[in-house]
Amino acid sequence: MKKSLYCILIVSVCFLIVGCNFFQKNNGGVDIVIGSKNLTEQVILGELLAQQIEANTDLKVARKFNLGGTGICHEGVKTGQLDAYVEYTGTAFASILKQKTITDPKAVYNYVKQEYSKQFELELTEPLGFENNFAMVVRGEDAKRLNLQNLSDIAKYTPQWQAGFGYEFMEREDGFPGLAKTYNLRFLKTPRIMDLGLMYRALVEKKVDLVAGGTTDGQIVSLGLTILKDDKRYFPPYDAVPVVRQETLKKYPKLREVFKNLEDKITAKEMQTMNYQVDAEFRPVEEVVREFLKLKNLSYSVNKF
Repeated sequence: MKKSLYCILIVSVCFLIVGCNFFQKNNGGVDIVIGSKNLTEQVILGELLAQQIEANTDLKVARKFNLGGTGICHEGVKTGQLDAYVEYTGTAFASILKQKTITDPKAVYNYVKQEYSKQFELELTEPLGFENNFAMVVRGEDAKRLNLQNLSDIAKYTPQWQAGFGYEFMEREDGFPGLAKTYNLRFLKTPRIMDLGLMYRALVEKKVDLVAGGTTDGQIVSLGLTILKDDKRYFPPYDAVPVVRQETLKKYPKLREVFKNLEDKITAKEMQTMNYQVDAEFRPVEEVVREFLKLKNLSYSVNKF
């Protein structure tokens, strides 16, 4: 286990080093670089920010999506290789700021906003309107057969189960170690570290019995899976919110209005629908985002500058 995690750490560091070149802004007229982690939802949200900026300003936007995990995107925006990306408050609170879980969404947001400004010269703009919490997911047929509703229900079954988690979930302050302790989860074998894009298919094909996804993932619905309720409230709140460099906002002050206009515009159901359209219906991200912005009358809501 230690050797496996060590290898992952080395790969992540190498990716970060190589990623410095990948991050670099194109000097050929690019004003803003928007990034994203390597998740469907993150790419959708990155594209949403990019299209909103392009529709409401004359700024040239570059997209640097699918960059990797939290650490890579945070490093990119902190060092100026990115201007903005969408983060989740609980992730920033636990993974970046290394704080112990609290469950008050407003308190988490305010703390992260304050510390990001003080420590990194980054600004949290307004939340987009939905949370994407960690979701512990099982097959729907197993949930029905075993009458599983809460995470507390599964401790007696996990000694016979194989779990599959992303490497970040295995390492995070708000990830697997604390979850296992809180719910007394012991597995037949060490959880498999899996690519996030493959976990749900592995679950359906019975290669694993429990995975850690996200509550707004579109495949949960399309594949007939079941989210177990976090009845002991282990996870912190994960409100989606753009993180922007203060230097960028100072240089282009009207961007504040562009981001402000996205406040509370996306519900969890709408986010799940967009994820489903991309993951299950194989629609282009650009098209899905364009349709959503049009539906919300957001495309041209700010005077261009």
